[in-house]
Amino acid sequence: MHLLYEEGGDIRVATVLSSSGSGETRSWQVSALSGKHLKLKAKEVWLEFDKPDALTLITNADELAKTIDLQLLWDCAPDQEFLFSTIAKEYYGDAVSTEQLIALAIALQGAPVYFRRKGRGNFMRAPLAQLQAGLAALERKQKELEQQEAWQSDFVAGQMPEVLRPLTNALLFSPDKNSLAFKAFSGACEQTKEHPAQLMMRCGALDSPLAYHHGKFLRQHFERGVGFSADFNIDPAAWKACIDGLSTAPVRAFSIDDAGTTEIDDALSLTPIEDGHYRLGIHIAAPGLLIQKDDPFDQVARQRMSTVYFPGDKITMLPDSFVHFFSLDQGKVCPAVSLYVNINAEGELLDTTSQTKIELVPIEANLRLDDLESRVSEESLSDPSASLPYQKELCILWSLAKFLHGRRQEQRAKTGLRVEQLGVSDPNALVRDFNFQISPDQSTVEIEPRLRGSILDSIVAECMILCNRIWGQQLAEHGLPALFRTQKGWGPQRTRMQTTPGPHEGLGLEFYAWCTSPLRRYSDLVNQWQLIALARNGVTAKMVAPFSPKDATLMGIAADFENVYQHYAEHQDRIEKYWCLRWLSQQGLPKLMHARHLKEGMSRLEPIPLHLPIPELANQARMVRAKIEVMDIDLLQLTAAARLVEIESPPDLAEPAASNEIAMGSSE
Repeated sequence: MHLLYEEGGDIRVATVLSSSGSGETRSWQVSALSGKHLKLKAKEVWLEFDKPDALTLITNADELAKTIDLQLLWDCAPDQEFLFSTIAKEYYGDAVSTEQLIALAIALQGAPVYFRRKGRGNFMRAPLAQLQAGLAALERKQKELEQQEAWQSDFVAGQMPEVLRPLTNALLFSPDKNSLAFKAFSGACEQTKEHPAQLMMRCGALDSPLAYHHGKFLRQHFERGVGFSADFNIDPAAWKACIDGLSTAPVRAFSIDDAGTTEIDDALSLTPIEDGHYRLGIHIAAPGLLIQKDDPFDQVARQRMSTVYFPGDKITMLPDSFVHFFSLDQGKVCPAVSLYVNINAEGELLDTTSQTKIELVPIEANLRLDDLESRVSEESLSDPSASLPYQKELCILWSLAKFLHGRRQEQRAKTGLRVEQLGVSDPNALVRDFNFQISPDQSTVEIEPRLRGSILDSIVAECMILCNRIWGQQLAEHGLPALFRTQKGWGPQRTRMQTTPGPHEGLGLEFYAWCTSPLRRYSDLVNQWQLIALARNGVTAKMVAPFSPKDATLMGIAADFENVYQHYAEHQDRIEKYWCLRWLSQQGLPKLMHARHLKEGMSRLEPIPLHLPIPELANQARMVRAKIEVMDIDLLQLTAAARLVEIESPPDLAEPAASNEIAMGSSE
C-alpha cells in the first residue's frame, strides 16, 4: 500500500512498511521515494492507494498536473471549503483515477493564487478580487523574468542595456540585490565566470580597472560627486570683514612646496633683529577667520575632513575658488596666523618665548622643490657663487633644522627609541618615497624615487613640527580642547587623534597638534579656530572659543577624522599599487627584479613601492635581498604573481627610516 502526504508544502508519496492502531490514532512506518524511513500519522495522510507503484504514479501525476486548467478548476470549485477529492468529480467526471486525484492534489497545492490551503487536503477558492490581483501579479512577474533574461543575455553578449547604463556604478558598488538589473547582472557574471568590473569593461560601461577602484572609493565617500555647489563662493563683504583691521607684517615670506601644490598653507620668513639674531616667522593660511563653526563652508569641510591625495589627481577639501583667497601665493598679501620665535645666527632657539599674531603677510616667493631640491646642499649653501634664492635664510634655517632635530632625538632616546639621522644618511637605503608622473591620457606612468631628508624637506618639516608643538602646548596650557595627535606605546591604536594633550613619542614631543594645514585638513582648521580665540582673548579664550572643554561635538570630530583619514590613506595606497602594477606592465612581463624581504614572506620591490608576497622568503632575515621574476599581474585584484629566482647575500643597505608624522606642505 502507498500513502499520499504533504511535507514542506510539497505533495509526496511513500510505501507502507507497517501500520498500527485504527481510526484517528492509526500510524504507519513508511519508506519515502528517497529511501528515508518516516512515521506518518492519520492526520497527515491525504490518500491511501494500492496501484500503481509510488514512483510511477507520482511521475505521471506531476505531468498530468501541468495540464490542469486552473481557471476551470476555480470555476468548478464551491465557495465553501472543500476536500481535493470531492472536486475531482466536478473536473474529471464520475470515473476518477488515482493518478488524476493525485494530479489534482498537486495542482491545488501549487496554485496559491487560485486556492487557499486549509489543512490536510482541504482548500478554499480565492475571492474573485484577490484572484484577479494575484493573476496580475503573476503576469507582471513573468514579464519581469523575461526582461531579466533579456538583460542577462545582453550582458553575456558584451552589450550594456542602454536603460541600465546610468546604473553602472550602483550595480558595481551599492546594488539593490532585489532589483531586476542586479539579478540580470549577477546572473551574467555567474554565467561567464567574470569579475563584475571585467564584465562592465567588456560591455563598454567601465573604462578601466582604475575607474573601478576610483569609482568604488567615490561611491563610498563622495556619493554626491567631488564637485562643489555653484553658489559655494565667498561673499566680498565677508572677505572684507575677515581682514579688516589686520596689520601687515614687515616680513619677506616664502613657501617651499612641490610643483603641483595648489593649496599653499604655510610659509616662512627670517627677519634680522638686534645683536645679530633673527626672528623666525612661521605663517599659516587663515581660513578660520572666515569659516565659522556650522556655517555652509564648515559643513562642507567637516563632511570631507581632508584633501584626498593619490597619484594623478586629488580631491580638495575646499573648492579652488575658496582656496584662492587664502592660499599663500606669490605676490599676494594674505591673512595668516603667524608664530614668531627668536633664533641666533647658528640656528639655535634663544629662549622658549613665542608670539602668535593674526595678520596680513606679504608672500614674496613660492619656492618649488622640483627646481631647487637638487641644487641645495651643505656645500651650495655656503658657496656665494651658487646663487640660490634665499640662500642666507636657507643656510640659517638648515642650522635650525639640525638643532631642532637633535633636541627631538634626545627625547626619543629617553623613551627608548632609536635615534634617527637627519637628512639622506645612506644613498643606498631602500627608498620610501616616490613621485608618480602619469601621462595626460593615463597611458603611461613614470615612478621616480625621492629620497626624504633633503635639506629643503627637513627645513619645512622641522619648522612645522616646531609650530605644531608650540601651538599644541599653548592650547594645552590654557585648557583649550583641540585635536591633538598623540603616539604612545604599541599596537593598532598607538597613534591617534584625541581632544586632550598627550606625548608623541615618535617625534620626541610632549605636545603635538596638527595646526599647519588648515586648507587641507579639517583637524587643522578646528585647531586654528581655537588658536584664533586664544590669540585674541588670552586667558578668557575658553569663554569664547568655538569648542569648550569636554565638548562632545569635538570628540565626535576626532573620531570621524581618524576614520575618514584612514580611508583616504587606504585609497592613496590602492591607487599607488595600481600604478605600480601598470609600471610593471610597461616593462614587459615576465620581468626580473630585485626585492627586499620585510617579514613573513612579504617583500618590497626595490625600484617601486610595491609589496608582494614571496613565500619562499618567509624564513629569511629581514632586508635580505633576492632576485625575483614577476610573471603576471591582475589590475582588478591588484595582485601580481612572482617567483623566487635566487637569494643574494644581504647587501650593506640601510633599512627605511621610521616615518615621521610631519605637517608640511607637499609631503602630506
